[in-house]
Amino acid sequence: MKIGIIGAGNIGGNLTRRLTALGHDVSVANSRGPETLKELAEETGATPVRAAEAAKDAQVVVVTVPLKSVPDLPSGLLDGAAEGAAVIDTGNYYPRERDGRIAAIEDEGLTESRWTERHLGHPVIKAFNGTYAQDILDRPRPAGDPERIALPVAGDDEQAKRTVRALIDELGFDTVDTGGIDDSWRQQPGTPVYGLRAGEEAVKQALSAASPERPADFRG
Repeated sequence: MKIGIIGAGNIGGNLTRRLTALGHDVSVANSRGPETLKELAEETGATPVRAAEAAKDAQVVVVTVPLKSVPDLPSGLLDGAAEGAAVIDTGNYYPRERDGRIAAIEDEGLTESRWTERHLGHPVIKAFNGTYAQDILDRPRPAGDPERIALPVAGDDEQAKRTVRALIDELGFDTVDTGGIDDSWRQQPGTPVYGLRAGEEAVKQALSAASPERPADFRG
């Protein structure tokens, strides 16, 4: 598939490494320009581009930038994506450490990914937000392996969700469908599933144990 990755930090960089190794055609962008991605491009064979070009013709687009940076992404970011493109949001809201207070999340009760979706103007699939970046490289396992980790995946677009779940399976992880984007609070920071390295049943139990009340450490 043609995949665009916007954000070349720990998650974006390691997804670039794995997805190119699996034979996907990957374009990668960051906020500093393609010239700063020369090493990653040489290592992986990915094509470094500007953020505004990353989604061009892409069947999957990964948006993996700090939440506070989402409003600063180029307008029309996804206009050139392939029809029916799946957009993965890996973002998390860290008001105290990084993002500052976002009223729509805290006062209006929007989930983090619903807030991101509104800025992007395109449905998103929430995935990888509670995944340790190094696990993307170190912990893939074949299907049926008892040590295979399951990742929670939320989204309203069922076709896009199937695409993302199939891609995660190809990367070497199981998935658990956590419902729509309005239900994605179950996998936000501070919930039992966030950062959990476990199989499907344990992930399902953790999702069921989640509380909709945002933990104090994750409020501005």
